[in-house]
Amino acid sequence: MLKKLSLCLLGIIMPFGIAMADDEIPTDLPLSNSMPLFGVSNDNEKLQLAVRRIGLDWSKTQVHNAAEYQDSPVSALNATSQDYFKGVFDTILEFTKNKFKWDNSLVMEYGKTTLKPYNEPATSDENADKILFSSDLSYSCWEFSGLKFGPTVRAAYETQFANSAESPRQNIVRSSAGISLFDHDIIKSLYITGIHEYDFTYAGSQNNKFGAEFGWRLEYGIRDGVKISSDGYYREYFSYSEYVGTDLERDLSAVLRLDTNLWGDFTMGPYVQYRLARARGAEHYGSNLIVGISFNYITDFLL
Repeated sequence: MLKKLSLCLLGIIMPFGIAMADDEIPTDLPLSNSMPLFGVSNDNEKLQLAVRRIGLDWSKTQVHNAAEYQDSPVSALNATSQDYFKGVFDTILEFTKNKFKWDNSLVMEYGKTTLKPYNEPATSDENADKILFSSDLSYSCWEFSGLKFGPTVRAAYETQFANSAESPRQNIVRSSAGISLFDHDIIKSLYITGIHEYDFTYAGSQNNKFGAEFGWRLEYGIRDGVKISSDGYYREYFSYSEYVGTDLERDLSAVLRLDTNLWGDFTMGPYVQYRLARARGAEHYGSNLIVGISFNYITDFLL
Protein backbone atom coordinates (compact mmCIF):
# COMPACT_ATOMS: atom_id res chain seq x y z
CA MET A 1 0.00 0.00 0.00
CA LEU A 2 2.86 2.43 0.78
CA LYS A 3 4.27 1.73 -2.65
CA LYS A 4 0.94 2.57 -4.31
CA LEU A 5 0.57 5.77 -2.30
CA SER A 6 4.11 6.82 -3.18
CA LEU A 7 3.50 6.24 -6.88
CA CYS A 8 0.25 8.21 -6.72
CA LEU A 9 1.94 11.19 -5.02
CA LEU A 10 4.83 11.02 -7.46
CA GLY A 11 2.38 11.05 -10.38
CA ILE A 12 0.73 14.16 -8.99
CA ILE A 13 3.94 16.09 -8.28
CA MET A 14 6.08 15.24 -11.32
CA PRO A 15 4.04 16.87 -14.15
CA PHE A 16 4.01 20.23 -12.40
CA GLY A 17 7.60 20.04 -11.33
CA ILE A 18 8.49 19.77 -15.01
CA ALA A 19 5.94 22.37 -16.02
CA MET A 20 7.12 24.98 -13.50
CA ALA A 21 10.71 24.48 -14.57
CA ASP A 22 9.76 25.18 -18.19
CA ASP A 23 7.39 28.08 -17.58
CA GLU A 24 8.87 31.53 -18.08
CA ILE A 25 6.89 34.35 -16.52
CA PRO A 26 7.64 37.74 -18.12
CA THR A 27 7.81 40.72 -15.76
CA ASP A 28 7.63 43.61 -18.25
CA LEU A 29 4.23 42.99 -19.86
CA PRO A 30 2.09 46.13 -20.26
CA LEU A 31 -1.35 46.32 -18.66
CA SER A 32 -4.39 46.20 -20.89
CA ASN A 33 -6.01 49.57 -21.64
CA SER A 34 -9.48 48.08 -21.33
CA MET A 35 -11.32 48.06 -18.01
CA PRO A 36 -13.72 45.13 -17.51
CA LEU A 37 -16.78 45.35 -15.31
CA PHE A 38 -15.30 44.03 -12.06
CA GLY A 39 -11.54 44.56 -12.37
CA VAL A 40 -8.45 44.52 -14.58
CA SER A 41 -7.49 41.67 -16.90
CA ASN A 42 -4.70 41.23 -19.43
CA ASP A 43 -3.70 38.50 -21.88
CA ASN A 44 -1.49 36.67 -19.34
CA GLU A 45 -3.53 36.86 -16.16
CA LYS A 46 -7.28 36.54 -15.65
CA LEU A 47 -9.57 35.82 -12.71
CA GLN A 48 -13.12 34.87 -13.66
CA LEU A 49 -16.15 33.66 -11.73
CA ALA A 50 -18.32 31.47 -13.95
CA VAL A 51 -21.85 30.64 -12.85
CA ARG A 52 -22.28 27.47 -14.86
CA ARG A 53 -25.77 26.90 -13.59
CA ILE A 54 -28.05 27.96 -10.79
CA GLY A 55 -31.17 26.07 -11.69
CA LEU A 56 -34.43 24.47 -10.70
CA ASP A 57 -35.81 21.30 -12.25
CA TRP A 58 -39.48 20.83 -11.43
CA SER A 59 -42.51 18.81 -12.42
CA LYS A 60 -45.88 18.18 -10.80
CA THR A 61 -48.67 15.69 -11.40
CA GLN A 62 -51.86 16.39 -9.49
CA VAL A 63 -54.75 13.93 -9.61
CA HIS A 64 -58.13 14.59 -7.93
CA ASN A 65 -60.77 12.00 -7.04
CA ALA A 66 -58.53 9.11 -8.12
CA ALA A 67 -60.48 6.71 -5.87
CA GLU A 68 -63.56 7.01 -8.08
CA TYR A 69 -61.58 6.16 -11.22
CA GLN A 70 -59.53 3.15 -10.13
CA ASP A 71 -61.43 0.98 -12.64
CA SER A 72 -61.21 3.52 -15.43
CA PRO A 73 -59.13 2.63 -18.52
CA VAL A 74 -57.96 6.28 -18.61
CA SER A 75 -54.70 6.09 -16.68
CA ALA A 76 -54.47 9.87 -16.31
CA LEU A 77 -57.52 9.78 -14.00
CA ASN A 78 -56.29 7.03 -11.65
CA ALA A 79 -52.59 7.93 -11.57
CA THR A 80 -50.63 8.76 -8.44
CA SER A 81 -50.11 12.44 -7.66
CA GLN A 82 -46.42 13.27 -7.52
CA ASP A 83 -44.09 16.23 -7.13
CA TYR A 84 -40.50 16.29 -8.31
CA PHE A 85 -37.97 19.04 -7.74
CA LYS A 86 -34.21 19.38 -7.94
CA GLY A 87 -32.11 22.41 -7.16
CA VAL A 88 -28.63 22.81 -8.70
CA PHE A 89 -25.82 25.22 -7.79
CA ASP A 90 -22.72 24.97 -10.01
CA THR A 91 -20.02 27.68 -9.97
CA ILE A 92 -16.31 27.80 -10.74
CA LEU A 93 -13.58 30.34 -9.98
CA GLU A 94 -11.01 30.26 -12.81
CA PHE A 95 -7.53 31.79 -12.50
CA THR A 96 -5.29 31.83 -15.58
CA LYS A 97 -1.68 33.03 -15.57
CA ASN A 98 0.58 32.42 -18.54
CA LYS A 99 0.34 28.66 -19.22
CA PHE A 100 -1.27 27.75 -15.90
CA LYS A 101 -4.98 27.42 -15.24
CA TRP A 102 -6.36 26.88 -11.73
CA ASP A 103 -10.06 26.07 -11.31
CA ASN A 104 -11.93 25.87 -8.01
CA SER A 105 -15.51 24.67 -8.33
CA LEU A 106 -18.46 23.98 -6.07
CA VAL A 107 -21.36 21.81 -7.21
CA MET A 108 -24.43 21.18 -5.06
CA GLU A 109 -27.61 19.41 -6.08
CA TYR A 110 -30.56 17.98 -4.23
CA GLY A 111 -33.64 16.33 -5.72
CA LYS A 112 -36.69 14.63 -4.25
CA THR A 113 -39.83 12.94 -5.56
CA THR A 114 -42.96 12.79 -3.39
CA LEU A 115 -45.71 10.27 -4.23
CA LYS A 116 -49.26 10.78 -2.95
CA PRO A 117 -51.45 7.69 -3.55
CA TYR A 118 -55.16 8.29 -2.98
CA ASN A 119 -55.53 5.72 -0.19
CA GLU A 120 -52.03 5.57 1.28
CA PRO A 121 -49.68 7.94 3.09
CA ALA A 122 -47.32 10.06 1.02
CA THR A 123 -43.77 8.76 0.49
CA SER A 124 -40.61 10.54 -0.63
CA ASP A 125 -37.47 9.39 -2.41
CA GLU A 126 -34.24 11.32 -2.99
CA ASN A 127 -33.23 11.38 -6.66
CA ALA A 128 -30.08 13.45 -6.20
CA ASP A 129 -27.94 14.48 -3.22
CA LYS A 130 -24.40 15.74 -3.81
CA ILE A 131 -21.93 18.32 -2.57
CA LEU A 132 -18.66 18.38 -4.51
CA PHE A 133 -15.78 20.79 -4.02
CA SER A 134 -12.86 20.36 -6.41
CA SER A 135 -9.63 22.13 -7.25
CA ASP A 136 -7.94 21.50 -10.63
CA LEU A 137 -4.55 22.75 -11.83
CA SER A 138 -3.62 22.40 -15.51
CA TYR A 139 -0.56 23.43 -17.49
CA SER A 140 -0.56 24.14 -21.22
CA CYS A 141 2.46 22.46 -22.81
CA TRP A 142 1.12 22.77 -26.36
CA GLU A 143 -1.59 24.85 -28.00
CA PHE A 144 -3.06 24.37 -31.45
CA SER A 145 -6.26 25.71 -33.06
CA GLY A 146 -7.34 27.19 -29.74
CA LEU A 147 -7.01 23.84 -27.94
CA LYS A 148 -4.57 23.53 -25.03
CA PHE A 149 -2.95 20.25 -23.98
CA GLY A 150 -0.91 19.36 -20.92
CA PRO A 151 -0.72 17.69 -17.50
CA THR A 152 -3.44 18.17 -14.91
CA VAL A 153 -3.87 17.38 -11.21
CA ARG A 154 -7.11 17.37 -9.27
CA ALA A 155 -8.20 17.23 -5.65
CA ALA A 156 -11.82 16.93 -4.51
CA TYR A 157 -14.06 16.29 -1.54
CA GLU A 158 -17.49 14.73 -2.13
CA THR A 159 -20.27 14.42 0.42
CA GLN A 160 -24.07 14.71 0.75
CA PHE A 161 -26.66 16.86 2.52
CA ALA A 162 -28.29 13.99 4.40
CA ASN A 163 -28.03 10.30 5.19
CA SER A 164 -29.88 7.95 2.87
CA ALA A 165 -32.40 5.42 4.16
CA GLU A 166 -29.90 2.56 4.37
CA SER A 167 -26.49 4.21 4.77
CA PRO A 168 -24.71 7.28 6.20
CA ARG A 169 -23.68 10.31 4.18
CA GLN A 170 -21.01 9.68 1.58
CA ASN A 171 -17.58 11.08 2.48
CA ILE A 172 -14.79 10.75 -0.10
CA VAL A 173 -11.49 12.58 -0.61
CA ARG A 174 -10.34 12.12 -4.20
CA SER A 175 -7.03 12.99 -5.92
CA SER A 176 -5.96 12.40 -9.50
CA ALA A 177 -3.23 13.16 -12.02
CA GLY A 178 -3.09 12.81 -15.78
CA ILE A 179 -3.41 14.75 -19.03
CA SER A 180 -6.14 16.99 -20.41
CA LEU A 181 -7.35 19.05 -23.34
CA PHE A 182 -8.96 22.33 -22.28
CA ASP A 183 -10.01 25.92 -23.03
CA HIS A 184 -11.38 25.26 -26.53
CA ASP A 185 -14.56 26.91 -27.80
CA ILE A 186 -16.25 23.48 -27.77
CA ILE A 187 -13.96 21.24 -25.69
CA LYS A 188 -13.92 23.01 -22.33
CA SER A 189 -12.31 19.98 -20.66
CA LEU A 190 -11.42 16.46 -21.82
CA TYR A 191 -9.14 14.43 -19.54
CA ILE A 192 -7.90 11.01 -18.56
CA THR A 193 -6.32 10.51 -15.14
CA GLY A 194 -5.31 7.96 -12.56
CA ILE A 195 -7.29 8.40 -9.34
CA HIS A 196 -6.93 7.64 -5.64
CA GLU A 197 -9.91 7.78 -3.30
CA TYR A 198 -9.94 7.75 0.49
CA ASP A 199 -13.47 6.71 1.42
CA PHE A 200 -14.49 7.19 5.06
CA THR A 201 -18.25 6.93 4.59
CA TYR A 202 -18.52 4.01 6.99
CA ALA A 203 -16.98 4.33 10.46
CA GLY A 204 -14.36 1.64 10.91
CA SER A 205 -14.22 0.85 7.17
CA GLN A 206 -11.90 3.51 5.78
CA ASN A 207 -11.02 2.35 2.28
CA ASN A 208 -8.25 3.36 -0.14
CA LYS A 209 -9.18 2.83 -3.79
CA PHE A 210 -7.15 3.16 -6.98
CA GLY A 211 -8.49 3.44 -10.50
CA ALA A 212 -8.75 5.53 -13.67
CA GLU A 213 -11.14 8.25 -14.78
CA PHE A 214 -12.16 9.72 -18.13
CA GLY A 215 -14.18 12.95 -18.08
CA TRP A 216 -15.49 15.72 -20.28
CA ARG A 217 -17.24 19.08 -20.44
CA LEU A 218 -18.43 20.17 -23.89
CA GLU A 219 -20.38 23.18 -25.14
CA TYR A 220 -21.65 24.06 -28.60
CA GLY A 221 -23.59 27.12 -29.69
CA ILE A 222 -26.23 26.00 -32.19
CA ARG A 223 -27.23 29.60 -32.89
CA ASP A 224 -27.45 32.87 -31.03
CA GLY A 225 -29.14 32.25 -27.69
CA VAL A 226 -29.24 28.44 -28.04
CA LYS A 227 -26.51 26.19 -26.61
CA ILE A 228 -26.15 22.45 -26.12
CA SER A 229 -23.79 21.17 -23.44
CA SER A 230 -22.68 17.89 -21.92
CA ASP A 231 -20.54 16.89 -18.97
CA GLY A 232 -19.76 13.67 -17.19
CA TYR A 233 -17.22 11.00 -16.28
CA TYR A 234 -16.49 7.29 -16.35
CA ARG A 235 -14.50 5.66 -13.52
CA GLU A 236 -13.02 2.17 -13.34
CA TYR A 237 -11.60 0.94 -10.03
CA PHE A 238 -8.71 -1.54 -9.96
CA SER A 239 -7.83 -2.12 -6.30
CA TYR A 240 -9.16 -1.57 -2.78
CA SER A 241 -7.57 -1.70 0.65
CA GLU A 242 -10.51 -3.73 2.00
CA TYR A 243 -13.81 -5.22 0.91
CA VAL A 244 -16.97 -3.11 1.22
CA GLY A 245 -19.89 -4.48 -0.77
CA THR A 246 -21.33 -1.06 -1.65
CA ASP A 247 -18.06 0.23 -3.19
CA LEU A 248 -18.38 0.76 -6.92
CA GLU A 249 -16.36 -1.13 -9.53
CA ARG A 250 -17.56 1.00 -12.47
CA ASP A 251 -19.33 4.35 -12.46
CA LEU A 252 -20.72 6.36 -15.39
CA SER A 253 -22.45 9.73 -15.05
CA ALA A 254 -23.55 11.88 -18.02
CA VAL A 255 -25.71 14.98 -18.49
CA LEU A 256 -26.94 16.46 -21.78
CA ARG A 257 -28.69 19.83 -21.66
CA LEU A 258 -30.12 22.33 -24.15
CA ASP A 259 -30.29 25.94 -22.95
CA THR A 260 -32.36 28.60 -24.72
CA ASN A 261 -32.20 32.21 -23.54
CA LEU A 262 -35.47 33.54 -22.18
CA TRP A 263 -34.22 36.97 -21.18
CA GLY A 264 -30.85 38.25 -20.01
CA ASP A 265 -28.89 35.41 -18.36
CA PHE A 266 -31.96 33.25 -17.69
CA THR A 267 -32.43 30.12 -19.77
CA MET A 268 -34.85 27.23 -20.12
CA GLY A 269 -34.54 23.89 -21.86
CA PRO A 270 -34.78 20.12 -21.73
CA TYR A 271 -32.12 17.92 -20.16
CA VAL A 272 -31.26 14.24 -19.80
CA GLN A 273 -29.27 12.87 -16.84
CA TYR A 274 -28.06 9.26 -16.71
CA ARG A 275 -26.19 7.30 -14.05
CA LEU A 276 -25.00 3.71 -14.47
CA ALA A 277 -22.88 1.85 -11.92
CA ARG A 278 -22.13 -1.57 -10.47
CA ALA A 279 -21.18 -2.25 -6.86
CA ARG A 280 -18.76 -4.97 -5.77
CA GLY A 281 -21.50 -6.84 -3.94
CA ALA A 282 -24.09 -6.65 -6.75
CA GLU A 283 -24.62 -8.98 -9.71
CA HIS A 284 -26.29 -6.42 -11.97
CA TYR A 285 -25.80 -2.78 -12.89
CA GLY A 286 -27.97 -0.13 -11.27
CA SER A 287 -29.12 2.86 -13.30
CA ASN A 288 -31.03 6.12 -12.98
CA LEU A 289 -32.48 8.06 -15.92
CA ILE A 290 -34.03 11.51 -15.50
CA VAL A 291 -35.60 13.52 -18.33
CA GLY A 292 -37.01 16.95 -17.63
CA ILE A 293 -37.13 20.70 -18.13
CA SER A 294 -34.80 23.05 -16.27
CA PHE A 295 -34.81 26.78 -15.57
CA ASN A 296 -31.31 28.23 -15.13
CA TYR A 297 -29.26 31.33 -14.47
CA ILE A 298 -25.91 31.26 -16.34
CA THR A 299 -23.33 34.07 -16.48
CA ASP A 300 -19.63 35.05 -16.12
CA PHE A 301 -17.86 37.81 -14.18
CA LEU A 302 -14.31 39.11 -14.55
CA LEU A 303 -12.90 39.85 -11.08
